[in-house]
Amino acid sequence: MQYASGTQGRLFYIRFDHGEDLLSELQTFIREHHIRSGMIHLIGALSQGNLVTGPKKTVLPPDPDWHSFDEARELMGIAMIREGSDGPVLHYHCSTGRGDSTLTGCIRSGTKVYIVIEAVITEFAGFTVFTEKNEEIGLELPMPRQNQE
Repeated sequence: MQYASGTQGRLFYIRFDHGEDLLSELQTFIREHHIRSGMIHLIGALSQGNLVTGPKKTVLPPDPDWHSFDEARELMGIAMIREGSDGPVLHYHCSTGRGDSTLTGCIRSGTKVYIVIEAVITEFAGFTVFTEKNEEIGLELPMPRQNQE
Protein backbone atom coordinates (compact mmCIF):
# COMPACT_ATOMS: atom_id res chain seq x y z
CA MET A 1 0.00 0.00 0.00
CA GLN A 2 1.11 3.51 -0.76
CA TYR A 3 -0.58 6.73 0.28
CA ALA A 4 -0.37 10.48 0.63
CA SER A 5 -2.51 12.88 2.63
CA GLY A 6 -3.69 16.40 2.03
CA THR A 7 -6.76 18.57 1.86
CA GLN A 8 -9.42 19.55 -0.61
CA GLY A 9 -8.45 22.19 -3.13
CA ARG A 10 -10.81 23.94 -5.52
CA LEU A 11 -14.29 22.65 -6.37
CA PHE A 12 -15.82 22.93 -9.84
CA TYR A 13 -19.33 22.25 -11.11
CA ILE A 14 -19.53 21.64 -14.87
CA ARG A 15 -22.52 21.05 -17.15
CA PHE A 16 -21.78 19.26 -20.41
CA ASP A 17 -24.38 19.73 -23.14
CA HIS A 18 -26.00 17.50 -25.74
CA GLY A 19 -23.60 16.36 -28.46
CA GLU A 20 -20.37 17.34 -26.69
CA ASP A 21 -17.51 14.83 -26.42
CA LEU A 22 -17.37 14.24 -22.66
CA LEU A 23 -13.78 12.98 -22.39
CA SER A 24 -12.38 15.64 -24.72
CA GLU A 25 -14.19 18.45 -22.90
CA LEU A 26 -13.05 17.11 -19.49
CA GLN A 27 -9.41 16.97 -20.66
CA THR A 28 -9.61 20.52 -22.00
CA PHE A 29 -11.17 21.84 -18.78
CA ILE A 30 -8.60 20.09 -16.57
CA ARG A 31 -5.68 21.43 -18.63
CA GLU A 32 -7.07 24.98 -18.78
CA HIS A 33 -7.57 25.05 -15.00
CA HIS A 34 -4.21 23.38 -14.21
CA ILE A 35 -5.74 20.56 -12.14
CA ARG A 36 -2.91 18.09 -11.42
CA SER A 37 -4.77 15.59 -9.21
CA GLY A 38 -8.35 15.16 -8.14
CA MET A 39 -11.62 13.28 -8.40
CA ILE A 40 -14.64 13.74 -10.66
CA HIS A 41 -18.23 12.61 -9.98
CA LEU A 42 -20.59 12.48 -12.98
CA ILE A 43 -24.30 11.86 -13.62
CA GLY A 44 -26.34 12.18 -16.80
CA ALA A 45 -26.50 10.27 -20.07
CA LEU A 46 -24.37 9.35 -23.07
CA SER A 47 -25.51 8.48 -26.59
CA GLN A 48 -22.17 6.89 -27.57
CA GLY A 49 -19.13 5.41 -25.90
CA ASN A 50 -16.39 2.79 -25.94
CA LEU A 51 -15.42 1.11 -22.70
CA VAL A 52 -13.32 -1.73 -21.37
CA THR A 53 -15.45 -4.04 -19.22
CA GLY A 54 -12.50 -5.96 -17.83
CA PRO A 55 -9.78 -8.25 -19.16
CA LYS A 56 -10.69 -11.11 -21.50
CA LYS A 57 -8.80 -13.43 -19.13
CA THR A 58 -7.22 -12.92 -15.72
CA VAL A 59 -3.62 -12.61 -16.93
CA LEU A 60 -0.90 -9.94 -16.89
CA PRO A 61 -0.62 -7.85 -18.88
CA PRO A 62 -4.40 -7.71 -19.38
CA ASP A 63 -6.02 -8.04 -22.80
CA PRO A 64 -8.96 -5.57 -22.66
CA ASP A 65 -12.52 -6.66 -23.45
CA TRP A 66 -14.00 -3.73 -25.44
CA HIS A 67 -17.70 -2.84 -25.66
CA SER A 68 -19.27 -0.01 -27.64
CA PHE A 69 -22.73 1.50 -27.59
CA ASP A 70 -24.50 3.99 -29.83
CA GLU A 71 -27.87 4.42 -28.14
CA ALA A 72 -28.82 6.68 -25.24
CA ARG A 73 -27.77 5.21 -21.87
CA GLU A 74 -28.01 6.63 -18.36
CA LEU A 75 -24.64 7.27 -16.73
CA MET A 76 -23.10 7.31 -13.27
CA GLY A 77 -19.35 7.69 -13.20
CA ILE A 78 -16.29 8.56 -11.20
CA ALA A 79 -12.83 9.50 -12.44
CA MET A 80 -9.42 10.12 -10.98
CA ILE A 81 -7.21 12.90 -12.32
CA ARG A 82 -3.52 12.01 -12.28
CA GLU A 83 -0.39 13.83 -13.39
CA GLY A 84 1.14 12.13 -16.45
CA SER A 85 4.32 12.84 -18.39
CA ASP A 86 2.31 14.92 -20.91
CA GLY A 87 -0.10 16.54 -18.43
CA PRO A 88 -3.27 15.35 -16.72
CA VAL A 89 -4.51 11.80 -17.29
CA LEU A 90 -8.08 10.62 -16.59
CA HIS A 91 -8.89 7.17 -15.22
CA TYR A 92 -12.65 7.08 -15.67
CA HIS A 93 -15.03 4.28 -14.63
CA CYS A 94 -18.77 4.31 -15.12
CA SER A 95 -21.94 2.32 -15.28
CA THR A 96 -24.25 2.96 -18.19
CA GLY A 97 -27.73 1.52 -18.49
CA ARG A 98 -30.67 1.31 -20.84
CA GLY A 99 -33.68 -0.81 -19.99
CA ASP A 100 -32.42 -3.99 -18.36
CA SER A 101 -28.96 -3.76 -19.98
CA THR A 102 -26.02 -2.40 -17.98
CA LEU A 103 -22.36 -1.96 -18.88
CA THR A 104 -19.74 -1.15 -16.26
CA GLY A 105 -16.13 -0.41 -17.00
CA CYS A 106 -13.37 2.01 -17.90
CA ILE A 107 -14.62 4.42 -20.55
CA ARG A 108 -11.92 5.27 -23.08
CA SER A 109 -13.23 7.06 -26.17
CA GLY A 110 -16.10 8.15 -28.36
CA THR A 111 -18.15 9.72 -25.55
CA LYS A 112 -21.07 11.78 -26.80
CA VAL A 113 -23.33 13.53 -24.26
CA TYR A 114 -27.06 12.83 -24.50
CA ILE A 115 -29.04 15.86 -23.23
CA VAL A 116 -26.80 16.75 -20.25
CA ILE A 117 -24.07 15.45 -17.94
CA GLU A 118 -23.27 17.13 -14.64
CA ALA A 119 -19.82 16.83 -13.11
CA VAL A 120 -18.22 17.92 -9.85
CA ILE A 121 -14.42 18.08 -9.71
CA THR A 122 -12.67 18.01 -6.34
CA GLU A 123 -9.03 19.05 -6.61
CA PHE A 124 -6.49 17.46 -4.24
CA ALA A 125 -4.18 19.82 -2.31
CA GLY A 126 -0.96 18.81 -0.53
CA PHE A 127 -0.28 15.77 -2.67
CA THR A 128 -0.28 14.70 -6.31
CA VAL A 129 -1.03 11.33 -7.87
CA PHE A 130 1.38 10.59 -10.72
CA THR A 131 1.29 7.76 -13.25
CA GLU A 132 4.24 5.40 -13.58
CA LYS A 133 4.72 2.47 -15.93
CA ASN A 134 4.61 -0.90 -14.15
CA GLU A 135 6.50 -3.32 -16.41
CA GLU A 136 5.11 -6.50 -14.78
CA ILE A 137 1.48 -5.43 -15.11
CA GLY A 138 2.02 -3.60 -18.38
CA LEU A 139 0.05 -0.49 -17.41
CA GLU A 140 0.53 3.02 -16.07
CA LEU A 141 -0.35 2.82 -12.36
CA PRO A 142 -1.04 5.56 -9.79
CA MET A 143 1.76 6.71 -7.50
CA PRO A 144 0.83 9.17 -4.72
CA ARG A 145 3.45 11.71 -3.59
CA GLN A 146 3.38 14.43 -0.98
CA ASN A 147 3.98 17.89 -2.43
CA GLN A 148 7.14 19.65 -1.28
CA GLU A 149 6.19 22.65 0.81
